[in-house]
Amino acid sequence: MNLRERLPFQPGTARAVLIAALSLAAAEFVRSGLYLPYLGQSARVQAQLDLPATVVGLAWAAHVLTDTVMRGPAGLLIARVGLRWAMIAGTAVSLLAISLLPAAHSGLTLLLIAALHGVGFSVMWPGTMNLTADVTRQTAQGRTLTVVGMSVSSMIGLGFFAYGSLRAAPPEQVYLLSVGALILSLLAAVLLPARVVRGPERESLRGPALKATLRRVTPLLPAALMQTVTLSLFGQVLYKIADALSLSTAQIVSVLVVGGAVAFACIPLLGKIADRGRAVPVLTGGYALIAAGMLGLAALPPLWAMYPLAALVGVGFAGVQPGWGALVTRTLPAAQRPAAWGVLMTVENAGTALSPLLGVLAFERFGAGGPFGLAAGLATLVTAFYLLLRPLFARAAQEQEAAPQDAPA
Repeated sequence: MNLRERLPFQPGTARAVLIAALSLAAAEFVRSGLYLPYLGQSARVQAQLDLPATVVGLAWAAHVLTDTVMRGPAGLLIARVGLRWAMIAGTAVSLLAISLLPAAHSGLTLLLIAALHGVGFSVMWPGTMNLTADVTRQTAQGRTLTVVGMSVSSMIGLGFFAYGSLRAAPPEQVYLLSVGALILSLLAAVLLPARVVRGPERESLRGPALKATLRRVTPLLPAALMQTVTLSLFGQVLYKIADALSLSTAQIVSVLVVGGAVAFACIPLLGKIADRGRAVPVLTGGYALIAAGMLGLAALPPLWAMYPLAALVGVGFAGVQPGWGALVTRTLPAAQRPAAWGVLMTVENAGTALSPLLGVLAFERFGAGGPFGLAAGLATLVTAFYLLLRPLFARAAQEQEAAPQDAPA
């Protein structure tokens, strides 16, 4: 068996997935690093643009808001014109927005540029993940979506630290880096092979098709929200928690490394189980383990006890990620999947935007254990929700299997 036969993609489609992931990764690198790490912390560029740091925070909020709101329409655009043209349009709009950044000498101008950038970026995640689902064999969809998603997500950290290290650099250099990365993103979108990425024949979301899609999307919304809430809840309070518990940066990072390493190690096994038709049990069990681990951490145990609890949470995330991917592809009707996935990603992005605030409120109200307790409570609610809805997802999976499947064009 050669390498192509061992890949989970349908013949001739691996190149398209890699190109789409590259386009998304370059775009994510810019948007994750440009706003808060660079514009928000570079006194030099703030002085040059004559903008206070608070306006940069509002610009980031405007970018996230427009990205969130537009992900549903982005899914409709993908279904109507195809992924290639949708991603070309999205990257071109992003490139235009960032090219205008040197002219942002007022708060309103920066807000408009950031919002325009959010409109362009909104196509990228729904497009890449929908393409991956379309061309991946059904027996490997959960694992493949997880690998592609986590690989691209690494660019979030890379962009954050790369732009943060350039705070003292001349703004022209950072603008050039941003424009160059987005040109790479645009070139990758242009290179997408249109014939391969069309996917199954799409249907307009009208009448019965709209009702059927909403019926299948609605039960997925709690997991869509909780995925990003549990990941982002600690973004603004992690170091405050470490200070409250008298833990060094190295110690808190070591706990995170243990949880992440366990998650990566368990994904292949749990992903295989999810891809074999057990997506709901794997997803439900994952949230149950997250709830148990977070509840233990909420008690603020000594450092040695945090490691096994982090490992428990890691196993939980290893079930949630591929279980979610497999559940989505088995529940959403393929003909309306781009639009439906756009709706789900709107909810996911809302979780990313709101959960840091929830973490701060929990910390201020209940102390260092508050965010962990909140995460445990939310994960418990989602576990109970999916235990109750198992029959519904079983029926949706049966309908999906019974429906005729069009091969990618």
